[in-house]
Amino acid sequence: MKNTLFTFFIALLMVGCGEEVKKEVLQEEERRLAAIKVEEERKQEAQREELRVRDTSAAFAKLGDRFTISDLGLEMLWVKHGAFMMVDKGKQHHVTLTKGFYLGKYEVTQAQWERVMGNNPSRFKGADRPVENVSWNDAVEFCKKLTEMEKKAGRVPQGMSYQLPTEAQWEYACRAGTSTMYSWGDSISSKNASYERDFDDGTTPVGKYPANPWGFHDMHGNVCEWCSDLYGDYPSGSVTNPIGPASGSYRVIRGSSWLDDGASLRSAKRNGYAPSPRHFIIGFRVGFQSSK
Repeated sequence: MKNTLFTFFIALLMVGCGEEVKKEVLQEEERRLAAIKVEEERKQEAQREELRVRDTSAAFAKLGDRFTISDLGLEMLWVKHGAFMMVDKGKQHHVTLTKGFYLGKYEVTQAQWERVMGNNPSRFKGADRPVENVSWNDAVEFCKKLTEMEKKAGRVPQGMSYQLPTEAQWEYACRAGTSTMYSWGDSISSKNASYERDFDDGTTPVGKYPANPWGFHDMHGNVCEWCSDLYGDYPSGSVTNPIGPASGSYRVIRGSSWLDDGASLRSAKRNGYAPSPRHFIIGFRVGFQSSK
């Protein structure tokens, strides 16, 4: 109604004006109406974004519900907060995780990697085999691109992102409430995990071996897995939400691989590897948590 009255007022002003004046007035009116349309579209998009964020937040309001990244078929499991003992070189220290987090049920597969990154660097090809031959930098870039993809789809709540798990988160999920050498006990056989395989055989499809008590597969063997931490000695005493040392040249890898011996697959076993080189025994799984 307001725009109609304004247009009528302009028409009255134009009575008796020359052609040039009329033309300028009409052009100005067209610009004004175009600006109004742009502003209305901006408001509508803002409203749609608000609803999208609200719907996404509601979908994750109940932390603890497992979910699947639909475009990739990548299943994420919820890990509740808690405490446990981490061991390195015979020394134990108490670790408390005050926040729960999501972690991939399986190692990232070659099909999932290719969907996000557009290539497949793996030496031992197979859509359902874990992606390997990826550096720490590559894995971080995958998490970044996956976050961007899911944000565009409206499936990432504010303050959350896909990222590599910390070493403490990784071991906590691997142990799954156990304190034995492996998540299933103190001995290992070929029925438990992918290890000591012939070189030409390489990796196995993810999920081929039984899950640990919390539902995660292949935390022991198949491929070593990148963590977010720099590699270094554990701190002494109890720690809360550790994120690794502030400096160092290597990044943590966990879980050991199909090429390693059984002892290397222990829950506590840890190694460091340079972040840039790629190796056919190293892959990763993604976490999903607060980006702060």
